Amino acid sequence: MKSFLKYTLATIVGLLITGLLFFLIFFGVVGSMISKGDEPAEIKDKSVLHVKLNKPIMDRSPKNPFSNFDFQALKPKPSLGLDEILANIENAAKDDDIEGIYLDLSVVPAGMATLEEVRNALLSFRDSGKFVIGYSDNYMQTSYYLASAASHVYMNPEGRLGMTGLSSQLMFFKEGLDKLGVEPQIVRHGKFKSAIEPFTRNSMSEENREQIQAYVGALWDHMAQNISKARGMELDELNRVVEELELHSPEAAVDYGFVDALKYKDEILQELRDSSGIGEDKDLRFVSMGKYSKVPKIKDYEGLAKDKIAVVYAMGSVIMGEGEEGTIGSDRISRAIRKARKDTSIKAIVFRVNSGGGSALASEVIWRELKLAQKEKPVVASLGDVAASGGYYIVSPADTIMASPNTITGSIGVFGLFFNGKEMLNDKLGVYTDVVKTHSHADLGSPFRSMTARERQVIKKGIEDVYETFITHVAQGRDMTKDQVDDIAQGRVWSGADAKSIGLVDMYGGMDQAVEVAAEMAKLEKYRTVGYPQLKDPFEQFLKEFSGGMKTRVLEDVLGKEARYYTNFKEAVSMQGIQARIPYRIEVY
Repeated sequence: MKSFLKYTLATIVGLLITGLLFFLIFFGVVGSMISKGDEPAEIKDKSVLHVKLNKPIMDRSPKNPFSNFDFQALKPKPSLGLDEILANIENAAKDDDIEGIYLDLSVVPAGMATLEEVRNALLSFRDSGKFVIGYSDNYMQTSYYLASAASHVYMNPEGRLGMTGLSSQLMFFKEGLDKLGVEPQIVRHGKFKSAIEPFTRNSMSEENREQIQAYVGALWDHMAQNISKARGMELDELNRVVEELELHSPEAAVDYGFVDALKYKDEILQELRDSSGIGEDKDLRFVSMGKYSKVPKIKDYEGLAKDKIAVVYAMGSVIMGEGEEGTIGSDRISRAIRKARKDTSIKAIVFRVNSGGGSALASEVIWRELKLAQKEKPVVASLGDVAASGGYYIVSPADTIMASPNTITGSIGVFGLFFNGKEMLNDKLGVYTDVVKTHSHADLGSPFRSMTARERQVIKKGIEDVYETFITHVAQGRDMTKDQVDDIAQGRVWSGADAKSIGLVDMYGGMDQAVEVAAEMAKLEKYRTVGYPQLKDPFEQFLKEFSGGMKTRVLEDVLGKEARYYTNFKEAVSMQGIQARIPYRIEVY
C-alpha cells in the first residue's frame, strides 16, 4: 500500500511539474512571438510586396497573439487589419525598395466595403507608376473584383472565373419552431424590419424582397461598373456574359477580356522577376504584408506631429457593458469617445463603425457620448461593410458620415423578440413549470408562457418610444424632419449608394479619406492618428485567452469559415428584448 501511494504521489508531482514546465515554455514562446513582432524590418531593393488576403479582415489589427494562432501546427498565422493593409499599400507606393505588388488571390473573406477600400488603395498605388500583378488558380467574385484593379490579371490555364452575379438566400424556421412547439412573440416597428421574418414566415415578405432586390442590385451595379471601367469593356456586354454563363472556360475569360492571359505559377514568378528587375541568378525578394507592417512608415513631413486625430473603432454587435474587441460594448466604446473628447491634443474624431446593430439601450449610451464629442470637436463617421440599425443609430450625431457605395446601412427600425417554449416543454418533453409571484406580471418575459394582451401593449409602447427616439436622433443629425426620416426608415436596408442619394450618407470614402476629411475640418496640416479603445497589452491578452477565451479560438481554427454558423447561433440566442439590429448577415463570394 505504501508503495502504491508513493508511486501515485510521484506520478501526480511529475504531472504537475510537467504541466508547469509546459506552461513556462509556452509562455516563453508567446513572449518570443510578441518581442519579435516589435522588431523593425529592413527591406532590400527590388522587392515585391506579396499581398495574400486569405484571412478575415478586421478594421484594425489585433495585438492578441492568439487571434490567428494555428493550434494544430502550434504557430501563429499573421493577421492584418484593414488599417495596416491600407497603410502598407500607401507606404509601398513611396518606398523606392518596392518595385510592385503581387496580388496572390484565392478566396478573400471580406465584406464588399472592405474590398472597395483595398481596391481603391491598389488603384492609387498604380498611380505611382509601379506594377500590380494579380493571379489566382480560381477566381471567386470577391477576389476577381480586387484583381480587376491590377495592371495585369492572370489565371491558371485550368482555372475558372466564377462570375455569376450576386444573390441573397435566407433561411426560415417557422415550420420547424411550430413542430418543436416554440412560439416566437414579436413586437416591431417598421414594415421592412424583417429580422423577425425567419421566425414567422416560410418565405420573404414582398417588402423584404423589395429591399433585398434593391441593395443587392445596387452592389452588383457598382461592382460591374468598376470592373467594366478597369477592363475596358462595355457594361451591357459584361452583364450579358454573366447572364448567359459565357465564362464557362478559362479561354472564355481571356476572350471576353476579363483575364489578360492564362499562365502557370512558374510563368508568373518569371514575370515578377522581369518586372522587378532582379537578376536571373537571384531569388525573388518577396515581402509579406506582415513583415512590411514592421517597416518604418515614410512621412510627408519631418518630426512628430503634436496634433492628433482619434480613430475610434467599433466592430461587432452593440451590447450593454464592457464588451471586448469584436463587440461594441456600451461602456468600452463610450469611454473611448469620452477620452478622445477630453484629450486636448486630439483635434478631431473619426468614428469607424462596422456593425449590424444590437441593443437599443446600448446604442443610446454610445449615441450620447458621440453627441457630446460632436459639440466640442469635428466628428466624422466612417461606415465599414455594415453600419445599420444600431450601427447607424450610434453614428447619427456625426458632422459628416462617409461610406462606400457597397456599405449596407439604414435599417432604422426596432423590434422586440421573446420565445415561448411552453408547448415544447409540456407536450413534447413532458416538462412543466410552476411559479409563485407577488404581482400579475412579475414573470414578464418568461419563456414558459405567452404574453398577455396588456404585456404586449406595454412592450409595443416601449418599441414605439425607442423608434421615436431613433428617428428623432437621425432627424437632428441629418438636418431632416422626423417625417422625412420615417419615410426612409421603417427598418429598410439601403446600400451606401442609395443611402447617399436619400441623405443618410454625405460622401463616399473609406477610413483614409475619413481621416483626411477630419483633418480638413480641424484645419490640420501635420497630424498623426491614434486608435481607440486602446488595445490590451499582448501579455494581458494572453492571460485572458489562457483563462477562457482560447476555446473560441480553437473552435474557429477547427471549423474554419464554418465557425460563422456558431457565431450566428450565439447572436440569435442573445437576441431577446428590444433590438435595433439588421435583419441578416450579408456575405458575397
